[in-house]
Amino acid sequence: MLRERGCGLGSARPPPHAPARCGSVGSAWQRRRDGRARRCAAPGAMAFQRSHKLNLLRIVVLLLVALAGIKFLFRDSLTLQLHKHISKDSTFWGDAGDSGPQSQAVEVHPAKITAPRQGPKQQFPKDLSATEMRLVHLDLKGAAPRVSYLEQLFPFLSRLGANGILIEYEDMFPFKGELEVLKSPYAYSEEDIEWIQQLAELHKLEVVPLVQTFGHVEFILKHTKYQHLREVERFPNSFNPHVPDTLALLKVMLSQVMEKHRRSSWIHIGADEVFHLGEGKDSRNWMSRNKGDTGTIYLNHIKEVLDFISTQYRGLRVLMWDDMLRKISVGALQESGIAKHVSPVVWFYAPDFDAEQIGQFITKYMESGFEAVWFASAFKGTTGPTQTWPPLSSHLKNQLSWLRVREAMPRFAPLRFQGIVLTGWQRYDHYSVLCELLPVGIPSLAICLQTLVNGGFTEETRRKVLEVLGFQSMQLEQSTCEGRGAFPGAEIYHMVEQLNRHLKESITKMLEEESAIKGWFSPYHRKHQFGNPRNMESFGSKVLKLHEDWEGFVRDLRARLESIYFPDTVEEWMEENVNPHLDPLRDLVRDYRAIIRLNAQPKAP
Repeated sequence: MLRERGCGLGSARPPPHAPARCGSVGSAWQRRRDGRARRCAAPGAMAFQRSHKLNLLRIVVLLLVALAGIKFLFRDSLTLQLHKHISKDSTFWGDAGDSGPQSQAVEVHPAKITAPRQGPKQQFPKDLSATEMRLVHLDLKGAAPRVSYLEQLFPFLSRLGANGILIEYEDMFPFKGELEVLKSPYAYSEEDIEWIQQLAELHKLEVVPLVQTFGHVEFILKHTKYQHLREVERFPNSFNPHVPDTLALLKVMLSQVMEKHRRSSWIHIGADEVFHLGEGKDSRNWMSRNKGDTGTIYLNHIKEVLDFISTQYRGLRVLMWDDMLRKISVGALQESGIAKHVSPVVWFYAPDFDAEQIGQFITKYMESGFEAVWFASAFKGTTGPTQTWPPLSSHLKNQLSWLRVREAMPRFAPLRFQGIVLTGWQRYDHYSVLCELLPVGIPSLAICLQTLVNGGFTEETRRKVLEVLGFQSMQLEQSTCEGRGAFPGAEIYHMVEQLNRHLKESITKMLEEESAIKGWFSPYHRKHQFGNPRNMESFGSKVLKLHEDWEGFVRDLRARLESIYFPDTVEEWMEENVNPHLDPLRDLVRDYRAIIRLNAQPKAP
């Protein structure tokens, strides 16, 4: 670890200054010279010998002085470099005794972080096989937060009981070279990726990168450059596994991602919801020639991906979503041999799912030879593509259902439970609208994480959640929390809550229920710029006040959002959740001001 290296360097005592040692040699030479002066009357032969020895001694002394000077200069330069290195590490790691989110505040700018030098081969020394992992999913295919927000979030996640993060980068990864077209204009930089991992390591969070390798690759196949890799030409959802360029592309992607994640012990290859597999011309021809099915096509592709990873990154463990495996027979899974190289992540997000159905899948994976299995629950992003507020009770029940499955795992030995992923989807896919923003989902995440840590949602769990969130109370069925809040993004949480409760309702009430507007400022009046100031002024002040209040509120909300999100996210969220309700009021105010200035003129044609 960096801290261990830093402490070792800091504790090493510097060598003594070389000039001090040279001074003692010079004194000896001075004493010899004085002795020579006192014996100046000695015979000539003896004087010649002494003079010869003295010259040799002078040469030796000069050489020693020169070497000491070089060593002194080199020592000072090295000490200065080590001092800078240790100072940087000390600022980054903080006091070893600190544990709370406030005490671990980090001030080092990510651009100043230099990635540690790596050897030519990747190694994965950590053994986490006996650790039950709790990964929080960061879905970056929409509303990716700035790194400055992650600096606040990571210590909070660790405090809640998470010990890892699953990062689904999609177009936020800094792909380069031939893949540069894939990255968003707001993609993280290489320095950001390194900084994220150092922050995670500081807060004891294992980083697991997720790279989609079969389905949900719209962010790749939407580009003209890669359209020829589509399974079905019209749809950008899934790869055509029969085109050699598909695997070649994936190898480059995986290599670039793993090059920047040398600390990681796991990688997730996605592989869920491979829509339209088997419908493409190449797949139909393959099945006809080989008397095969879509399951075989799927397994062949996954095996190629796993072979590459196991060959290039020995010791790296692999995860994949399990939904495509559910339809494949035990015999086919055994024959493919993938069970030796990957662990399925069984996902279900319903509040009260059928545990027996999950048991059937787990039994299949046990019989197929898999060594470990993961679960996936949800804390947001699964109750509707346009959902802006997470239903707390629904997500809590989902965790409780998974706890029941977890308790039954001894029945499936030797298959062991390795961990659970708490998914927080930000979009249903690359083309859908944004789901709940991450700060809005933090209370749900806190409830879900603490429920898993404590094995249920007890009163003690409730008290701990309220304490960490900085709330006084919560109403699970109403999905509300009372109190100021002390978690990253609490201001946005409250402002979105106010927006959801009052924006549409207040404007609708004004435009549709105010009789003066309906009677003297109808769409007809506005179209023909026809109105009596006497009647218009009866509602004008109320309309202008409502407009002024909401515009001020939205300005403040925009500023809060911009502190966490990039401009494209802010604009998209505003256009989807604010403008549809506020624009009718804006249009009314615009027409009101224009018509009132006409001072009751005849209507326009």
